[in-house]
Amino acid sequence: MAAFTGRMEPTYQALLDAPRDAVDLVIGLVGGMILFLGLLNVAREGGLLGWLARRLHPVMRRLFPDVPADHPAMSAMILNIAANILGLGNAATPFGLKAMVELRKLNPRPGVASDSMALFLAINTSSVTLMPPLGTMLVREAAGSADPLAFWIPTVIATSCSTVVALSTCLLLRKLWAARGWDDTEGALPEDAEEYEVAGAAADTHIPEGPSEPPSPARRLLVVGVALALLLALGLEIQRLLATPDGSLGVIVRSWLLPLLVVFFLLVGLSGRVKVYEAAVAGGREGLEVALRIVPFLVVILSAVAIFRASGALDLMIAWLDPMTRAIGLPAEALPMALLRPLSGSGSFGVMSEILNSQGPDSFVGLLVSTFQGSTETTFYVLAIYYGAARVRAGRYTLAACLAGDVAGIAAATVACHIFFG
Repeated sequence: MAAFTGRMEPTYQALLDAPRDAVDLVIGLVGGMILFLGLLNVAREGGLLGWLARRLHPVMRRLFPDVPADHPAMSAMILNIAANILGLGNAATPFGLKAMVELRKLNPRPGVASDSMALFLAINTSSVTLMPPLGTMLVREAAGSADPLAFWIPTVIATSCSTVVALSTCLLLRKLWAARGWDDTEGALPEDAEEYEVAGAAADTHIPEGPSEPPSPARRLLVVGVALALLLALGLEIQRLLATPDGSLGVIVRSWLLPLLVVFFLLVGLSGRVKVYEAAVAGGREGLEVALRIVPFLVVILSAVAIFRASGALDLMIAWLDPMTRAIGLPAEALPMALLRPLSGSGSFGVMSEILNSQGPDSFVGLLVSTFQGSTETTFYVLAIYYGAARVRAGRYTLAACLAGDVAGIAAATVACHIFFG
């Protein structure tokens, strides 16, 4: 393509620059990932994950009536979903693998996805995330965004829509499957299929009850005092800002949101009698491991995207698709991100980074792809590893339900970005 368009020189330069840009990007992410994963670990040890898991238990009993309440599969699913809601993706995966292995023990047809397996994966691939997506925020900050967290609320809206659609589609297809009498017996395994070990499937599925001892009066007084001081300071800040001619509550939200989140994590750890510094350091090591793990993926995908763009192939694709996609409010420049997101988390992360650098992090396209990154999960990857853990060959309606959630997430992200950013 570069030869036909006469753009060999830009393509050659892109091939040299892209690997270095990918490594520079990861280096810029390392500090933030260490800090925020450390803070998340403080909140997790402080009991935040257990608190949320206990709140989810009544809902899960209704969604999965065929799974006994005291079965390890139920607690593993609850912990997985709770971890996803809090943005603890690395902690969620071992619980998810454990849940699939335990659900396999309840499955009357080994090798064929049970209704509970399908529903669990539909929720998992579209799980609502309340915390700001850490990696996206850090990439936006590195790209020079004036408001790295601007995409947070649209992301919560988009992922909520994707979860509702995936769950509803799964339940509807379950009824249709039963009404039509469809049966995927070709994927079944013999009843005496040998057992096997799954990496990460030995996770402790006990739902923590919280701190073994209540916080001391001094700790409780400190937590309440800091919270009251912050509320007082926030009130004074609002009063001061609204008194200025160009004052805006948006300025307060942008400047206060992240510091308040950090203080919240620390107060959770403090009230849970956590050794905050040690827990933050332990969680920070995980951030370093994550950063190192994504380097090869980012180098390859950023190089591929850079060459694709420099050769002129991306411009031709955008010119061809733009009239159709703009008619539904989706700029063609964001289409590669929408298509790659269900396939590869690292790949879509790299494409998002490249789009933010080329289009600008605060452009409409930049905000849209940032929202895409957090609106759905890497569907095909999740189905592969989770059904692989349970030795399922016939997924029945799982893929259709998960893809419906992906489409809903992309559509909701587009609508939300138009509402918030014009």
